[in-house]
Amino acid sequence: MNILVTGANGQLGNELRKISGNFSTYSFFFTDIAEMNITNPVAINDFFEKYEIQTVINCAAYTAVDKAESDEPAAMLINAVAVANLAKACNKANAIMIHISTDYVYDGCACQPYSEDHPAAPVSAYGRSKLAGEEAALTAPLSVVIRTSWLYSSFGNNFVKTMLRLGKEREALNVVFDQIGTPTYAADLAQAIMLIVVQAEKNKLTQGIFHYSNEGVCSWYDFALEIMQQAGLKCAVKPIETKDYPTPATRPHYSVLNKTRIKAEYGLEIPHWKDSLNKCLAEMPQ
Repeated sequence: MNILVTGANGQLGNELRKISGNFSTYSFFFTDIAEMNITNPVAINDFFEKYEIQTVINCAAYTAVDKAESDEPAAMLINAVAVANLAKACNKANAIMIHISTDYVYDGCACQPYSEDHPAAPVSAYGRSKLAGEEAALTAPLSVVIRTSWLYSSFGNNFVKTMLRLGKEREALNVVFDQIGTPTYAADLAQAIMLIVVQAEKNKLTQGIFHYSNEGVCSWYDFALEIMQQAGLKCAVKPIETKDYPTPATRPHYSVLNKTRIKAEYGLEIPHWKDSLNKCLAEMPQ
């Protein structure tokens, strides 16, 4: 199987690259903007024809959540228009499309974990662009959309790395305690994606929308506390309300994802977020 991974220089793309050697029967093509511009349908079609692409894992995304509020067209271009381009190419090649989405498609007003059929109602430009991308991805004949949350990794920029840096620089930090969700270690998500690819090769692909995050629930404050504790940092973490840390984009106050469907369909065992954080920190230079 020939697999195209877009957004390969990001957190998830790098985690997929890291484990690709475990799947020696597959040929991986890792691309980012320098190798293929996914906003250009001609470039995509040429790439598909040249390398006979059979599966796409779309990790490419505009993820500057606050910047998107003042530049929604840029977010829409990457998160929706480019996804539609990839879906059309998959349609033409009868290729599988696995697309990564986000908990930001929800408004955060629920009080129990969101299932896949809960109505989406994004409250930010970023969320709107990602929802439009989901709709585009699902036009591919063989498509899977995976919504995830609070992604982090030893690669790229993320909350864990920021906390580690600030934890070494400062004596105390303020972190919001009234936004509730679940961290996701990108390495775990990469393994889950490859399990789906393997099942697809056996003609056991279940299409549609799935949720994936690590197990458990926490606030950003709880997450920061655990990072400091596991890293052995003495920085004090103090809880604040969202209103005391205003940002251009509204974040969902509650975005815990129900993962029953993906576990049932693909037999996944998902690690708890604290255990996965421990694994990630072991990958990082201290």
